[in-house]
Amino acid sequence: MLKWALIFFVISLISGFLGFSGVSAATATIARVLFFIALIVFLVFLVLAFMAGSAVL
Repeated sequence: MLKWALIFFVISLISGFLGFSGVSAATATIARVLFFIALIVFLVFLVLAFMAGSAVL
């Protein structure tokens, strides 16, 4: 998911550089949403790993 966020971020930078501000804003929003979804999934898995680790001990 972070890969897609990075791809959309690069598309946003390129389209912003070329003057396509609408496309740039849309892809930046998509990249931001994908990044925060990936961050939430990471945090959930981190909490689950700590809970599983403490259950083993």
